[in-house]
Amino acid sequence: MDVLDLSRLQFGVTTVYHFLFVPITISLSFLVAGMQTAWVRTNNEKWLRATKFFGKIFLINFAMGVVTGIVQEFQFGMNWSDFSRFVGDIFGAPLAVEGLLAFFLESVFLGLWIFGWDRLPKKVHLASIWLASIGTLLSAYFILAANSFMQHPTSYTYNPETNRVELNNFFEMLFQDTAKITFWHTISAAFITGGAVVAGISAWLLVRGKSPDVARSTLKLGAITILFAAVSLSWSGDSQARIMVEQQPMKMAAAEALYETSAPAPFSIFTIGTLDGSQPLFALDIPHGLSLLATHTLNGEVQGINNLQAQYEQTYGPGDYKPNIPVTYWGFRFMIGFGMLAALWAVFALWVTRKGRTPKSKWFARLALAVPFMPLIGNSFGWIFTEMGRQPWVVFGLLETKSGVSPTSSVGLVGTSLVVFTLLYGILAVVEFDLIRRAVILGPPEEVPDPFLADEETGDRKLSITY
Repeated sequence: MDVLDLSRLQFGVTTVYHFLFVPITISLSFLVAGMQTAWVRTNNEKWLRATKFFGKIFLINFAMGVVTGIVQEFQFGMNWSDFSRFVGDIFGAPLAVEGLLAFFLESVFLGLWIFGWDRLPKKVHLASIWLASIGTLLSAYFILAANSFMQHPTSYTYNPETNRVELNNFFEMLFQDTAKITFWHTISAAFITGGAVVAGISAWLLVRGKSPDVARSTLKLGAITILFAAVSLSWSGDSQARIMVEQQPMKMAAAEALYETSAPAPFSIFTIGTLDGSQPLFALDIPHGLSLLATHTLNGEVQGINNLQAQYEQTYGPGDYKPNIPVTYWGFRFMIGFGMLAALWAVFALWVTRKGRTPKSKWFARLALAVPFMPLIGNSFGWIFTEMGRQPWVVFGLLETKSGVSPTSSVGLVGTSLVVFTLLYGILAVVEFDLIRRAVILGPPEEVPDPFLADEETGDRKLSITY
């Protein structure tokens, strides 16, 4: 492997690892805020206990996400300095706003929420978790806007003297359709993930008989969140597919391993044959499926890989403009499949717990603990498909990936740091998993005194269980 391959692998490892924490952070912040709001409005202690319990899981995840995110941003300068130099005027703007505004909002108000239980007025404390949640959304949007420029460059001027692209209109770049649809789709996926975490853990607690009053309510909350998010995810995914056909038709063709332009074009559930789909032996197809997905018509034309390769050679010059077909083909299906599995489990969980029923099967409990991993796997394959499907471009149509790598990097340097990062992230994964496992085994606290009630004798606030 050369420097380019190692640099791509390293960035892929850090990105996929970091994104395990991002959707949980975004969605759990809102779900925990909703639990606390339910407690404030109803004064029902079970919602306070739920807030404390899932708030602890949220904070463990948030801490890991911050650590891995910082390392990821450093790689833009270390491994991809030519890319950073080329798009720095544009790429740096949303990332700077994310750090100065969104992450600041998120971290400051999260700190107030953590340490303000027995110090802030009840409604002010509640507002702090909602503001932190809004900060996570803003942070996600600015980062996705930067990524959307890589998918669909807009609002720029190329300066041949400096060999850089320069920003023309910040707000036009920030609110282009690609960014808005990507944000909608990503947040929907995040809420499926958060709902699966809440519902899966709650189902396990319910079967084990731990705090059943809390577990039953949070199971319902998590399962309903999954289902609403799944509908939103399907809708946004359809919109994103239409934009993909317009902006990156090669990615859509690679998602189906469609080599020749077809009208109508089928969508294959799976294919048996060569990995790249060029010589299928058996395929389970949905007739007209890809045409419907890409064009919203049953007989719409979808361009094939070979045709697009010829077009790109005429536009951009000689070269191989095909992405890794096996990765894009199967990544697209795993993305959809694991999300659908989580939604099906949510329907099943609501059915077996209807009218106060309590499932007793150990298999249900074990499956419940596997549920949070389903959307996490789907998210990972979704981003792998998105980024690998854009290859060989790091900025589509403007800069090839091989031109963005740092010229001073070496195989030994990148290879060593890749091994170190992988080992370190493996250790962090074990630490986080153990911390969350311990929290889940303990379950929600059985009793939590209201941290906002003044002591009748001293007038001091009672101390709550701290994190």
